[in-house]
Amino acid sequence: MRERTVFVLKLVHAVIFLMMVAAMCWIFYAAVARRYDWILVAALGLICLEGIALIFNRLQCPITTLVKKYSGADVAVSDIFLPGWCVRYTFPIATTIFIIELALLARGYFIN
Repeated sequence: MRERTVFVLKLVHAVIFLMMVAAMCWIFYAAVARRYDWILVAALGLICLEGIALIFNRLQCPITTLVKKYSGADVAVSDIFLPGWCVRYTFPIATTIFIIELALLARGYFIN
């Protein structure tokens, strides 16, 4: 039963991860194409909600905490179907990309 729970949590985490990647891609597209619409607002909202969840969970994904609880593992890479090297650099890279995207959005919106 625990293995099944861990698998489901990993699957949910992978789906959320893919949604966040899609949101980041849309934000970049919107910044380059200067397209400001409700999809951009939704993508920004998803990324901000993820950031808030991380802040309230001491910069660790809440799903990671659940996977550790159910698996008994204390390894951060046990929470998603990605290689360890990718998981370690996901937040620093994504944060950097998000800041660049925000700068591009602001530049396109305020500077013609």
